[in-house]
Amino acid sequence: MAGEPEFPELSELSGLSRQERLDYLRQRMAAVPARGESVSVRLPVENSFPATPDSHVVGVLPVPAALAALLPRRGLARGSVVSVSGATSLLLGLVASVTAGGGHVAVIGHPRLGILAAVEMGARLERLALIPDPGADPVEIAAVLLDGMDLVVLGLGGMSVAPSRARAVVARARSKGSTLVVTDGYWDGAEMRLDARVCGYAGLGNGSQDRGCGRLRSLSLTVCARGRSFQPRTTRLDVGSEQGRVEWVGAPEPVVALEAGPIAEPTAVVGL
Repeated sequence: MAGEPEFPELSELSGLSRQERLDYLRQRMAAVPARGESVSVRLPVENSFPATPDSHVVGVLPVPAALAALLPRRGLARGSVVSVSGATSLLLGLVASVTAGGGHVAVIGHPRLGILAAVEMGARLERLALIPDPGADPVEIAAVLLDGMDLVVLGLGGMSVAPSRARAVVARARSKGSTLVVTDGYWDGAEMRLDARVCGYAGLGNGSQDRGCGRLRSLSLTVCARGRSFQPRTTRLDVGSEQGRVEWVGAPEPVVALEAGPIAEPTAVVGL
C-alpha cells in the first residue's frame, strides 16, 4: 500500500551486523508517516473491535471493547510499559485492536505469532511490522522502533532487563508517546501487568461419547489486571468465531476487584 513503511524480511537482515541492522531500521522508521496523518487518510473499516466511549481519548490506545472495562483508562496509556503474560490470544487482541484503529504496531521476538488469528480478530497487516529474530539485543531494536510506532511488542525470550536500562527505554517511550508491551521475561517498573489464562472451551464434544472431539468454537479467558495506580481486578472474556471473524465478548460475570498483593513477574507466554 502506498505511503506505508516496508520492513525487510528476516533473510535480508541475517547478513548484517548489529549496527547495520539498527541503521537500516532507523532509515525505515524515518519513512513512517506521522500518526495523525496515517489515521486521517484512511476510511474506517469494519472489525471485531467496536469503539468504546473512551477509545479515541488522546493518549490512549484502543483495546478489545470487552477488555476495556478492566482497564483504568479503558485502553493502553501512551508512553507506558505494559507486561503481558499467559494466553497469546490476549496479545493478538491488543495488536489487532490497535492496527484496526489506525495505529502502527511492531512485534519483536515472536517468530511463532499467529498472524492468521490476528487477521481474524481484525488486524490490518499493512500497519504491522514483524521482526521475528532481532538478534542479541532486542531491547535496542525496540528502543529504535518506539520512534515511529504506536505500539511495540517486545518478546524478551526469558531475559531480565536491568533497571537502569529499563528506565531509559521507558523515558524514550514517554517522549515519543508510544506504548511498549513486554512478554516472556522480567522488566522492572512496568506500570500495568495483564495476565490471561484459559478457563474453558466450547465445541469439543456434547456428551460422553463425543467428549474431546469436534471443532473448537470458542474459549473463555480469565484476565487479571494489576497496576501501581489501581486496585487489582479480574474479569472473564469469551473469544469465539462468528461469521468468519473472531469476536471478543464480555462474559456475564462483572469485573471483580482482588485483594492487593505482590505482583508476580511473568516468565513466559503460554501459546494457544
